[in-house]
Amino acid sequence: MEALVAVIIGVLTACGVYLSLRRRSFPVVLGITLLSYAVNLFLFAMGRLTIGRPAVIDAAAAGYTDPLPQALVLTAIVISFAMTAFVIMLALKARAELGDDRVDGNRPT
Repeated sequence: MEALVAVIIGVLTACGVYLSLRRRSFPVVLGITLLSYAVNLFLFAMGRLTIGRPAVIDAAAAGYTDPLPQALVLTAIVISFAMTAFVIMLALKARAELGDDRVDGNRPT
Protein backbone atom coordinates (compact mmCIF):
# COMPACT_ATOMS: atom_id res chain seq x y z
CA MET A 1 0.00 0.00 0.00
CA GLU A 2 2.86 2.39 0.79
CA ALA A 3 4.40 1.77 -2.63
CA LEU A 4 1.10 2.58 -4.33
CA VAL A 5 0.76 5.84 -2.39
CA ALA A 6 4.37 6.73 -3.23
CA VAL A 7 3.76 6.04 -6.94
CA ILE A 8 0.60 8.15 -6.92
CA ILE A 9 2.43 11.03 -5.23
CA GLY A 10 5.24 10.73 -7.77
CA VAL A 11 2.88 10.69 -10.75
CA LEU A 12 0.94 13.68 -9.40
CA THR A 13 4.18 15.59 -8.85
CA ALA A 14 5.56 14.74 -12.30
CA CYS A 15 2.32 15.72 -14.04
CA GLY A 16 2.12 18.90 -11.96
CA VAL A 17 5.66 19.97 -12.84
CA TYR A 18 5.13 19.12 -16.52
CA LEU A 19 1.91 21.11 -16.72
CA SER A 20 3.35 24.03 -14.73
CA LEU A 21 6.00 24.52 -17.42
CA ARG A 22 3.47 24.96 -20.25
CA ARG A 23 2.92 28.28 -22.04
CA ARG A 24 -0.86 28.52 -21.63
CA SER A 25 -2.44 29.59 -18.38
CA PHE A 26 -4.96 26.75 -17.96
CA PRO A 27 -2.32 23.95 -17.94
CA VAL A 28 -0.28 26.00 -15.47
CA VAL A 29 -3.28 26.28 -13.15
CA LEU A 30 -3.97 22.56 -13.54
CA GLY A 31 -0.31 21.77 -12.80
CA ILE A 32 -0.31 23.86 -9.65
CA THR A 33 -3.50 22.12 -8.56
CA LEU A 34 -1.95 18.69 -9.12
CA LEU A 35 1.13 19.75 -7.14
CA SER A 36 -1.07 20.83 -4.24
CA TYR A 37 -2.86 17.46 -4.37
CA ALA A 38 0.50 15.68 -4.26
CA VAL A 39 1.62 17.72 -1.24
CA ASN A 40 -1.69 17.10 0.53
CA LEU A 41 -1.46 13.36 -0.10
CA PHE A 42 2.15 13.37 1.11
CA LEU A 43 1.22 15.17 4.33
CA PHE A 44 -1.73 12.85 4.86
CA ALA A 45 0.40 9.74 4.34
CA MET A 46 3.17 11.01 6.61
CA GLY A 47 0.65 11.46 9.43
CA ARG A 48 0.58 7.69 10.04
CA LEU A 49 -3.12 7.17 9.93
CA THR A 50 -4.54 4.97 12.64
CA ILE A 51 -7.86 3.27 12.02
CA GLY A 52 -10.41 2.69 14.79
CA ARG A 53 -8.88 4.95 17.42
CA PRO A 54 -10.31 8.22 18.74
CA ALA A 55 -8.84 11.55 17.65
CA VAL A 56 -9.24 13.00 21.13
CA ILE A 57 -7.24 11.71 24.10
CA ASP A 58 -9.45 9.56 26.32
CA ALA A 59 -8.32 7.78 29.48
CA ALA A 60 -10.43 4.73 28.62
CA ALA A 61 -9.03 4.32 25.12
CA ALA A 62 -5.88 2.31 24.49
CA GLY A 63 -4.48 4.97 22.19
CA TYR A 64 -5.38 7.84 19.97
CA THR A 65 -4.69 9.06 16.50
CA ASP A 66 -2.94 12.32 15.80
CA PRO A 67 -5.49 14.81 14.40
CA LEU A 68 -2.83 17.31 13.29
CA PRO A 69 -2.20 15.87 9.77
CA GLN A 70 -5.91 15.82 9.00
CA ALA A 71 -6.29 19.41 10.21
CA LEU A 72 -3.28 20.53 8.14
CA VAL A 73 -4.56 18.82 5.00
CA LEU A 74 -8.06 20.23 5.46
CA THR A 75 -6.63 23.74 5.84
CA ALA A 76 -4.40 23.21 2.80
CA ILE A 77 -7.37 22.03 0.72
CA VAL A 78 -9.35 25.16 1.57
CA ILE A 79 -6.41 27.47 0.85
CA SER A 80 -5.55 25.72 -2.43
CA PHE A 81 -9.19 25.90 -3.57
CA ALA A 82 -9.27 29.63 -2.89
CA MET A 83 -5.94 30.18 -4.65
CA THR A 84 -7.09 28.13 -7.66
CA ALA A 85 -10.26 30.20 -7.95
CA PHE A 86 -8.22 33.42 -7.71
CA VAL A 87 -5.69 32.30 -10.34
CA ILE A 88 -8.46 31.18 -12.72
CA MET A 89 -10.17 34.56 -12.40
CA LEU A 90 -6.81 36.30 -12.92
CA ALA A 91 -6.16 34.20 -16.05
CA LEU A 92 -9.62 34.95 -17.41
CA LYS A 93 -9.09 38.68 -16.83
CA ALA A 94 -5.69 38.54 -18.54
CA ARG A 95 -7.23 36.66 -21.47
CA ALA A 96 -9.97 39.27 -21.77
CA GLU A 97 -7.51 42.18 -21.57
CA LEU A 98 -4.73 40.80 -23.76
CA GLY A 99 -6.65 38.47 -26.06
CA ASP A 100 -4.24 35.62 -25.35
CA ASP A 101 -3.58 33.32 -22.42
CA ARG A 102 0.15 32.81 -22.76
CA VAL A 103 2.02 33.13 -19.49
CA ASP A 104 5.32 34.20 -21.09
CA GLY A 105 3.82 37.35 -22.62
CA ASN A 106 5.01 36.58 -26.16
CA ARG A 107 2.41 36.85 -28.85
CA PRO A 108 2.14 34.06 -31.41
CA THR A 109 3.38 35.05 -34.84
